[in-house]
Amino acid sequence: MSTRTHEPRPPIRKAAVLIPTYNERENLPGVVARVRTAAPELDVVVLDDNSPDGTGRVADDLAGADDRVSVIHRQGKQGLGAAYLHGFAWAMGSGYDAVVEMDADGSHRPEHLPAILAAAADADVVIGSRYVRGGGVVNWPARRKALSVGANAYTKVLLGMGVNDATAGYRLYRTDALRTMGLEDVASAGYCFQVDLTRRAVAAGLTVVEVPITFVERETGASKMSGDIMREALTRITLWGLVQRAGQLRSAVRREPTWHRP
Repeated sequence: MSTRTHEPRPPIRKAAVLIPTYNERENLPGVVARVRTAAPELDVVVLDDNSPDGTGRVADDLAGADDRVSVIHRQGKQGLGAAYLHGFAWAMGSGYDAVVEMDADGSHRPEHLPAILAAAADADVVIGSRYVRGGGVVNWPARRKALSVGANAYTKVLLGMGVNDATAGYRLYRTDALRTMGLEDVASAGYCFQVDLTRRAVAAGLTVVEVPITFVERETGASKMSGDIMREALTRITLWGLVQRAGQLRSAVRREPTWHRP
């Protein structure tokens, strides 16, 4: 799926996989190893929020053993969105052509990276989608899958976007595209961060492509999802939708012709 006609883009010569971490010391080594095997041309940047379980030290050890791995130590837990924004800014200032968002818990299979990179040849944003043909979810309870499917349907209708998996967290952005998306006023920290960036990409007229992935529920550690994160997402998405509808209504009123009695 794409929101615009495909056109060739400049080749991606330098790209980094951004992996935010908070208490992921058991999962991180395996995920990094799989990234380095699946896409050895990519750098790996771990964004650690001062994990109390020592994830930062594990990341430092990985970086010491592989010069394609680096670590950014952040002061504390500030949310997924803040971590990615930090990584985006670092990548844009370091000459990268693209960045990939990836979870540290193994739910985003590094083996999908070649397909995501291939799709970026004629796209600005590539979303690894669970809800297009060929995509799917493994090991999710029925209730959680229903919530995810419902949230994406609600988002698609309310925001009027042709994106099937706007909440997906496995995605690639060209850094030139990020510069057009107004990141300076992004306030979303949790689950709805991905929706926020999706709507900004669509509003900026960027080419957004979805490719199928299989999402695998984590086997080790605790999920970061919470009721507060879900409530933030619902509130923000509803507000964005209402603001967008109000803007469309005002535009329609301005375009309405004025009829005069003869």
